[in-house]
Amino acid sequence: MKGYSMDAVVIRDYRGEDWPRLQQIHDAARKNELALAGLEDAFLPLAIAAESEGLFDYTVRVAWLEDVAAGFSAFAEGELAWLYVAPSLSRRGIGTRLVQDALEQTGRPVTVEVLAGNEPARRLYEHCGFRLIETASGRMPGNEAFAVTCHVLQLD
Repeated sequence: MKGYSMDAVVIRDYRGEDWPRLQQIHDAARKNELALAGLEDAFLPLAIAAESEGLFDYTVRVAWLEDVAAGFSAFAEGELAWLYVAPSLSRRGIGTRLVQDALEQTGRPVTVEVLAGNEPARRLYEHCGFRLIETASGRMPGNEAFAVTCHVLQLD
């Protein structure tokens, strides 16, 4: 699927039939994210994380490239809480389009948290205009057995 422009990415509201594909996207991408942060043992599949972390408390949007769900985001006013792209489709502008879509629908400022070590995500958000405002440590939401350090980025 190489060679697609960002215009080829279509983003729409989540539908129930998207659930199986969102699980595939999240589970593969989350494993990569946690590996970058040295937290492989903290992995929870989306079937569990969606409930424990309140995925559907947010507006959920799905990015499509041709007829394949390629990624998704979840956000609320002032917060971009979830953003995952299928690893096999990364570096094609899908993450950037998901960020842009969320920003079009939320007010400012908008914050996002990135696990320390997840430099690809941090670069994505900085490319979209976010700036680091703090680094914080605490317990992993939804999986509190694990200590985490996160970079908090904000777009004014």
